[in-house]
Amino acid sequence: MSADAVPAAAAGAGTVDPARVVALVVGVERYAAGSRWTLPGPVRDALRFRDWLRSTGVPDANILLHLAPAGTAGTAGTAETAETAGTADAVTGHRDADHETLRRVLVHELPARQGDVLWIWWGGHGVLDRDEHLRLYCADATDADRRNIDLESARRRLSSDVLPGFAEQNWVVDACQTFEERHRPAVTIPDGSLPAGQRLRVHRQSVLLAADRGQRAANDPVGGQGVFSDILLRELAALPGGPAPDAEALFAAVRGRFDRLRADGRHTQVPTLHLYRPGHAEHLPAPPGPPGPRNAGGPGRDRTGGGLARVVDALLAYPLMSDRDERQTMVAELDPVLVARMPRHAVPRTDVLGILRTLRRRPEGPWDLYRAVTLLDDDPDRAAELEEALSEFLAENRPAP
Repeated sequence: MSADAVPAAAAGAGTVDPARVVALVVGVERYAAGSRWTLPGPVRDALRFRDWLRSTGVPDANILLHLAPAGTAGTAGTAETAETAGTADAVTGHRDADHETLRRVLVHELPARQGDVLWIWWGGHGVLDRDEHLRLYCADATDADRRNIDLESARRRLSSDVLPGFAEQNWVVDACQTFEERHRPAVTIPDGSLPAGQRLRVHRQSVLLAADRGQRAANDPVGGQGVFSDILLRELAALPGGPAPDAEALFAAVRGRFDRLRADGRHTQVPTLHLYRPGHAEHLPAPPGPPGPRNAGGPGRDRTGGGLARVVDALLAYPLMSDRDERQTMVAELDPVLVARMPRHAVPRTDVLGILRTLRRRPEGPWDLYRAVTLLDDDPDRAAELEEALSEFLAENRPAP
């Protein structure tokens, strides 16, 4: 297979054979650090995800289930564990979630598998280190030895030639991204990196994270589940595509639910999506924060994305952009010659990006978009942010004299 080839089975969700799907599913509630670290929810979330995989036809033998349920002193399950998890066969159907076991799976077991689609599901405690890497704590982590898996290192490993198959990879991580220094650890975080091989231009990785950098991932201790996991699992069940749904459509649905929760003042966390494609990487940033002068440093502003990212976020701040019919009404106000050449997409962000890239072919095209949007929604704060974002973007891309 050439370096840029993508297996046909991974190219379209509808063609994926469930027997060619493999999943590593991790849920850590109990840590060696003691009861202060206990986190109710990740085991139930992991089992719900396992059940969704089963419902799409993925064989049990392809689901590597690693759990550390709360309420157990050792690795053996108990009746209490089964009741907490809500699934009796989880007691005998999982392996440990300690560092050595999980590292062995990532380094040795997954490369020995064959398939087209790989899922990595992880629920538990996490922290963002000073190098901006998300560290996922294993069940044997203690205050003195916070054993972990470095998510970025694991991602890079599974996009190298140590895993020649599995061109399509979906990662779901329900863990905090709070800054390491805020926890005032007595010792440094030990190395959680994994060995990688030669880089390839084959894998398509979608990494869905429960929270943005510096944020906590909310947990529902009464319901015994992660807020992000519960929303994602509900949306996952509603999407077409069997065991390989469109990751961007899934993210758009999940973030739409969180947008409404934030608007109601119920949650502040902002799920994020990182896309890694052959020759391309993209971070889909959070929605813009409250409108204001330049929104300087406000939540949701990702200056690393440049002016284009800011314009896209300013457009997506308009409620009409989340509705396909309303977007079509907006597009009907634009130049029909350009509209005829526009690539369209069901996912709002992808659709908005295609509209903007088409309109920028003409000097006044972006401002035509501004007029069409503000005609349908005359909110002055959103209009001010969009105007400033467009001005910044056009200034960045103005040809040199």
